[in-house]
Amino acid sequence: DLNVSGMLANHKLAGAIADLGFYEFKRQLEYKCPMYGASLVLVERWFPSSKICWNCGHKQEMPLSIRTYDCPGCGVSIDCDLNASLNILNWEPSA
Repeated sequence: DLNVSGMLANHKLAGAIADLGFYEFKRQLEYKCPMYGASLVLVERWFPSSKICWNCGHKQEMPLSIRTYDCPGCGVSIDCDLNASLNILNWEPSA
């Protein structure tokens, strides 16, 4: 689940997050996914999708100001958002 109130505490992100209406977005996904035969999977709040290399699994701190994930483990260089998306795509819930 998204920690919207926690994200709004970050003043740099607050305006953009408030405008997007995450609660409504999530509600619409929960409503519409079954209509289209899609399943909605919610990633754990603390899953570090932006800190893990999608290719080798190396984990490193990533400030929001850095937009390219450069992995010292395997040498891959990839857009941060794409890296996080691939990690979410490959995410498996813990038992």
